[in-house]
Amino acid sequence: MHALSGSPSKEDLRRAALARRDEAALDVDTMLEAAEALRDNALTLPELTCPLTGPVAGYWPLRSEIDPRPILEILADRGVTLALPVCSPQGLLFRAWQPWQPLVPAGFGTLGPPETAAEVTPRVLLVPLAAFDRAGHRIGYGKGHYDGAIARLSAAGALTTIGLALACQEVASVPAENHDQRLDVVVTQSEVIRPQAA
Repeated sequence: MHALSGSPSKEDLRRAALARRDEAALDVDTMLEAAEALRDNALTLPELTCPLTGPVAGYWPLRSEIDPRPILEILADRGVTLALPVCSPQGLLFRAWQPWQPLVPAGFGTLGPPETAAEVTPRVLLVPLAAFDRAGHRIGYGKGHYDGAIARLSAAGALTTIGLALACQEVASVPAENHDQRLDVVVTQSEVIRPQAA
């Protein structure tokens, strides 16, 4: 499906949002403050309040992605089972991890738990993204890994998806396609967004 004439394409929106994120990331102090503010906003969510019904999967930040580790560290202190994604021929899978445990290359420049770590089925998924809108649509990096994982995990049981982003990554509207999976919540350093119908 192509964007309507005159409307920006996903690639255009992705490129512009990532440029804004990269620019913001140049100020290390600002990014640290943003990660702490985002952590505080995320931890107000009932979906991340104990007792949780299952593991929470985060991600290891790449390039200028907002860092979810401040959230994961607090959840670990609360005894929550954590996981990180790794790439496999079947798509993303999630392996158990705690902040003090070692990591290995997990595909596409990311780090994740080694093969010896148990595979888990997360019930809450912290999702990185390039851009988002207020309807809960996200633009990833064009490979569809998270869309596939969200569809598979949702079919296996209840799943809450929480997109993490800087406020500057918001766009007016994402040209969503049939395979795109909407987020349940988007958290930035400025606010918690419960998506409304597009």
